[in-house]
Amino acid sequence: MPKELLLQVSPEVAVNDLQLKEHIGKTIRTNPNAINHVTILKRSIDARQKAIKINLKVMIYFEGEKYVPDEIRLPDYKDVSHAQEVIIVGAGPAGLFAALQLIELGLKPIIIERGKDVRGRRRDLKAINLEHIVNEDSNYCFGEGGAGTYSDGKLYTRSKKRGDVTRILELFVAFGASREILIEAHPHIGTNKLPQIIQDIREKIIEFGGQVHFDTRLTDILIKNNEVHGVVTQKGETIAATKIILATGHSARDVYELLDRKHVHIEAKPFAIGVRAEHPQSLIDSIQYSCDYRGDFLPPAPYSIVKQVNGRGMYSFCMCPGGVIAPCATSPGEVVTNGWSPSKRDQATANSGIVIELKLEDYKPYEKFGALAGLEFQKSIEKKAWHIAGKTQKVPAQKMVDFTQNIVSTNIPKTSYVPGTTSVEMGEVFPGFLSQILREGFMQFGKMMKGYLTNDAVLHAPESRTSSPVRIPRNPETLEHVQIRGLYPCGEGAGYAGGIISAAIDGEKCALMIAQSLK
Repeated sequence: MPKELLLQVSPEVAVNDLQLKEHIGKTIRTNPNAINHVTILKRSIDARQKAIKINLKVMIYFEGEKYVPDEIRLPDYKDVSHAQEVIIVGAGPAGLFAALQLIELGLKPIIIERGKDVRGRRRDLKAINLEHIVNEDSNYCFGEGGAGTYSDGKLYTRSKKRGDVTRILELFVAFGASREILIEAHPHIGTNKLPQIIQDIREKIIEFGGQVHFDTRLTDILIKNNEVHGVVTQKGETIAATKIILATGHSARDVYELLDRKHVHIEAKPFAIGVRAEHPQSLIDSIQYSCDYRGDFLPPAPYSIVKQVNGRGMYSFCMCPGGVIAPCATSPGEVVTNGWSPSKRDQATANSGIVIELKLEDYKPYEKFGALAGLEFQKSIEKKAWHIAGKTQKVPAQKMVDFTQNIVSTNIPKTSYVPGTTSVEMGEVFPGFLSQILREGFMQFGKMMKGYLTNDAVLHAPESRTSSPVRIPRNPETLEHVQIRGLYPCGEGAGYAGGIISAAIDGEKCALMIAQSLK
């Protein structure tokens, strides 16, 4: 019968079927010719030693044993055209996977999305990159697929306890993603491939009776006797519903402000803020792989750093090997950065958010805004960056060593950030305590990763949308809002997820709870 085996092999062996069979033959003391097929179940890189190894979990099929790959299929969806309706606000991963789950459970999802479909978004992304024009409803954060569609499609999550990660990955595969995402330790689809998958999900929702409305921004939630009755859109139309999933993402500030005006209970929460650091990918490869040249058998190297600096966590966030930095403002008059990688991760630069944990007491200058204090703190830094950069989408930038030494960089090399850079001293962008922690942290990072602290690296500011600065509290048992019946705060925007996978899982959970309540 087939045999499961854990192996550690060289990168060259890991990509060569013949050599892999020979290695397995030696390991289990059998003739390699007796091995009919080897399928890889899991793969990860161990770069802790100079001789880099690939960890593999494999299934071995011997002579006479036929390998038949598991067929990954979509659930058996039924038509829900005439079923009870549930409104979903937002077509990011939380909203889309909530819709799929509702259809599976026999309910009709009606998605309203403020932005455009994946193809329509491209024109607005081009406008922000080349013309510095920010469309408040269609940008890197808003539109079909949410923030992840055009900013990477990373699928790695630490949220194993939140739900069935494998189910979400297999749904992505069923919609066209590579089966590699089931194998890799850090799965990634890529910005060049994810839009088509998102479009296919939308088409499946419509095929089975759901509705998806683009260019439809929420302007009000109808509430009576602490119970929802529907929503109002910017078009003036009212859509009635007794169940609403609020999956608007971490940048929908107008939704937080709406809830605050309506005295719906929300809370300020800590988030993290900092810069996006860009290095030559070859430099990160040499540091991580301890070699002058990565070779043909290893992927562009990522990195992950965590350090306590002055009592605060400072860490790398959303690291993009072979990627680029993008302008992610959602309103005119602000500058925001983020990073993404294409599926091959074949760009010449690597970038990562380097951010510092905030505390609620940091919001004290904005305490008059109550639950929106963190939001106003976030806004203030993004607006300051816009003014410093000449009221454009150019980004305040500084070489890394220059930043640690309080020196304005005399020349900033061309970076992957298309709108361009403006040389500044980063202390102009951030409050003094954050600048000091960043300076000390980068010097400590340089000691942990020899070669990391270099003027070949350029800092772009700010990296400010790591997570929501607001939490919308909900009952942990029913997932309904603690105050408003029928309102289901969901995903990153509500403070219950931190990426594509965890948001998708949370969307499914909300759909399941709605189905249970209706029964």
